[in-house]
Amino acid sequence: MNKYTTRATLAHVGFWDSFVSTRPDGKRRPSLRAWRYIVVISVHLLFLLSYYADIQILEGSISGSRMFGFHLVDPFITLEVMSAYRGIPINLLIGAASIGGFYLFFGGRAFCSWVCPYGIFGEIGERLHQKLLSKKIIQERIFSPCWRYIFWIFFLSLSFFGGFLVFELFNVVGILSRFIIYGWSAAISWVILIFAFEVFFSRRAWCRYVCPLGTTYTILGGASAMKIAWSEERCNHCGVCSTVCIVPHVLDMTKKKSEGQEGGKRLIQSGDCTLCGRCIDVCHTDALGFENRLKKLL
Repeated sequence: MNKYTTRATLAHVGFWDSFVSTRPDGKRRPSLRAWRYIVVISVHLLFLLSYYADIQILEGSISGSRMFGFHLVDPFITLEVMSAYRGIPINLLIGAASIGGFYLFFGGRAFCSWVCPYGIFGEIGERLHQKLLSKKIIQERIFSPCWRYIFWIFFLSLSFFGGFLVFELFNVVGILSRFIIYGWSAAISWVILIFAFEVFFSRRAWCRYVCPLGTTYTILGGASAMKIAWSEERCNHCGVCSTVCIVPHVLDMTKKKSEGQEGGKRLIQSGDCTLCGRCIDVCHTDALGFENRLKKLL
């Protein structure tokens, strides 16, 4: 993929081409998408090796695990347990705080693009969805991101009144992670159903409108240190970055020039940003890039 000569949108760049990025000097290198896939696959490869070869590096699944014996727990699952059993298990709280602290530094919803196994399947579904749209077989359906917060409260309420972790029956991320590590389960049919819904009805619907895990990381993401930085001086407001973003509203600032900030640099402050780097991969003016806010303090 050469973003300097091609309008690198979902419709104009092949899936495999998007894993290689061409620099201005003509040299080719792995794109940020390629690095994301490597990280996601590597995480689950460690889970597999720990389960089948007993190497005990990363044990468990994406929902709850141990790394070198240290417990790591998804923050939303911890909230579910606290709601269901009306208590605060210390080990669980420590595991959730460790994960929360990590993503507070590295970017909140970065979990969704750099660790979550469904992210890869969601991007494949996104490609299929785009092809069906281009052939006018289906229509694009966009909903309000506020639905995520409604589902977040809804599933926590069910845990509180029901006394068990209701969301784990529907947790696409946990089901897929366990399927990859431990093998076949009938629950994978639910993942296939969600995948089909995204292909034929609404692009990336689970990640954009439902998943409480992503919503929890969104809350952390607003205060996270790692951000996407946008240089208005370099930007020509072409809008390519918005077309590839799964949460395009976070890039609204790039659509037109800002009054009184000509040539300035601004950070994408929204916690919805997954730091996937897709906008960086396609920006032909190199107006977007990663920036750590702690760098100014240092």
